Amino acid sequence: MIPAAAAPSQPPPRRVLLTNALSYAGPGALAALAARGDRVACHDAAFVDPAPRRAFEAAWPQATALANVAPEAAAAEAADLLGELDAVVSNDVHPLTPAPIEDVDIADLRATLEAVTVFPFRLAQSVLPAMKRRRGGSLVFVTSARERRPEPGYAVPTAARAATTAFAKALAKEAAPYQIQVNVVAPNYLASELYYPRARFVDDPAGRAKIAELVPFGRLGRPDEVGGLIAFLTSGQSPFTTGQVIDFTGGWP
Repeated sequence: MIPAAAAPSQPPPRRVLLTNALSYAGPGALAALAARGDRVACHDAAFVDPAPRRAFEAAWPQATALANVAPEAAAAEAADLLGELDAVVSNDVHPLTPAPIEDVDIADLRATLEAVTVFPFRLAQSVLPAMKRRRGGSLVFVTSARERRPEPGYAVPTAARAATTAFAKALAKEAAPYQIQVNVVAPNYLASELYYPRARFVDDPAGRAKIAELVPFGRLGRPDEVGGLIAFLTSGQSPFTTGQVIDFTGGWP
């Protein structure tokens, strides 16, 4: 006789480090993690200035704004404030500068790689030793689905995001024997002021129509929707789910 399944229990609050909390998937992830009751240490370049840190913490009493920007220092500060981290969300951002490949500024290529490939690599190096000692933890890398259908003019972000996705998949294999979960959330057409600003793609009827042509769901993805996915992947509820790249694209491409 198969025993009756136990009623699902609410996962305990987690100690989470979230990078670039004010951009891309950061706002949605923060809202979902805070709603779950997690303690969230938030990294963002804006927080170098004490005034934005204070304003952020006043708006988000469940979160702490980190003063450090470098990945190693931010990870250490988060661990000092929260204790050993249960989860890390590497939500990496860099402005787009579209250009044909022959016109790409190599300085922009290097800056993009530093922001969205080297930074998460260094962050993983910083948090892995403690997670290995504890034999547990979750890492989520927010990259991009751009590599699924490369577009002319966007070789730099496509290559950089693809590199981070590949790194995360390799990391998942190395970390699995330590019961550490590593996954990728790969958005495209996520509403964010950096990549798909509201004025152009929501408020402007022409922009909305363009999105509706491209995205089977007919609209941009909402921050709360990507936040819910990230919150699940950091919850510890399904640690056997690892090494996965989950497109957040509304059915595109």
